[in-house]
Amino acid sequence: QVQMVESGGGLVQAGGSLRLSCVISRSIFGINAMGWYRQAPGKQRELVATIRSGGSTNYADSVKGRFTISRDNAKNTVWLQMNSLKPEDTAVYYCNVNTLIGLSVWGQGTQVTVSS
Repeated sequence: QVQMVESGGGLVQAGGSLRLSCVISRSIFGINAMGWYRQAPGKQRELVATIRSGGSTNYADSVKGRFTISRDNAKNTVWLQMNSLKPEDTAVYYCNVNTLIGLSVWGQGTQVTVSS
């Protein structure tokens, strides 16, 4: 059963933009926080941005001012707008949701490649 569908990754030149989308199955109840994480080759998965049900956001220092996370609770969708992309942003980006009972669900990941 697919619980989350991510899209929007691809290849872009440095300075360009991409918008990632994650549609979350309505079989997941009590969603609290939604977020995006990324994992570059040979590195650990790291937080990119999170957004809580009330709308408060948190960003990694490396993406502040360039990336924007947003969500639509009615559509069970979270987006990540990525501007001014850099080669070091290259990674597999994963959507994540955490529920009120502590369940953490991950998407399958979408590749983002930024060429210099």
